[in-house]
Amino acid sequence: MADEDLATRAPESDAAEQSAIPGDSKVDQGSASLGELTKFDDIEVYITKPADYPHSPSKLLLLLTGGTGVHSTNNQLQADKWATEGFLVVMPDQFAGDPAPTTNTSTSTTSPTLIEQVKLGFATVAKSFTIDMWLARHTPETVLPRLHKVLSAMREEFADAVANGGGVYAAGYCFGARYVLLLGSNLDEETARGDRAPESTAEEGMAKHGAAIKVGAIAHGTLISAQDFAKVEVPVGIVAVENDSLFPDDVREKGVKSLRERSVEVVEEVYKGVPHGFAVLGDYEEAAIVEKQGQAFAQMVGWLKGH
Repeated sequence: MADEDLATRAPESDAAEQSAIPGDSKVDQGSASLGELTKFDDIEVYITKPADYPHSPSKLLLLLTGGTGVHSTNNQLQADKWATEGFLVVMPDQFAGDPAPTTNTSTSTTSPTLIEQVKLGFATVAKSFTIDMWLARHTPETVLPRLHKVLSAMREEFADAVANGGGVYAAGYCFGARYVLLLGSNLDEETARGDRAPESTAEEGMAKHGAAIKVGAIAHGTLISAQDFAKVEVPVGIVAVENDSLFPDDVREKGVKSLRERSVEVVEEVYKGVPHGFAVLGDYEEAAIVEKQGQAFAQMVGWLKGH
């Protein structure tokens, strides 16, 4: 895969702990999530529902998180926010209990001594190695099978919501964004099962799995390549950050071009003056970021509801 086609090797996260990944946000202090943690086919999931469900019909949403996963307070609050919009939300643990690594890096503003600089250099190398090892454990070959198991259980458990929406909706932030694209793609059976990497070439005549979702919305993705758009066949809404090194403009532009050339419905909005990860709820002091966070959420909600 060409370097210019790869968004980043680093995921990001938004846990209460200080993450080793850039682009994290702080937990909203004093807030408590409303859903519950349970298991679908031995995979942990966070489920949150509209207040009037099942008395009023709902649509089923698969919500895919950044690297911190289902136990992140921010991620749970984000899921609850989707539920207030009428979605029955299932947020699975994509990482099998192994969320992105964290670090307790010092925030001291004093100039480091030479010894401290050397230690910091070693710490940086160690952190990079730790992230690389984590990424090696969480690839499409391991994540996709988990997601398909959860999707199967979701469809059975909440068949009424599937029928009401005409399928499963999906939204993905950061690490999860790539998997919304893959679940919306017409992959071959081996890739969907995790037996083959998405970028590899399938044998001619290989049976196709087809898209597993009806429509997708993604925000500031990571690990996305232009090739990840190549087999997408469902409508996609994109929230992006200007000059985002984790989801570069050229990768996004190539991907959007691919969708449009194949007449796949797509809409994108690029937000200026915000950090990567801004669309996930967090304790931002800057009013402009909070305002654009609300705009991005409204964009994603409007896109999914419109389909």
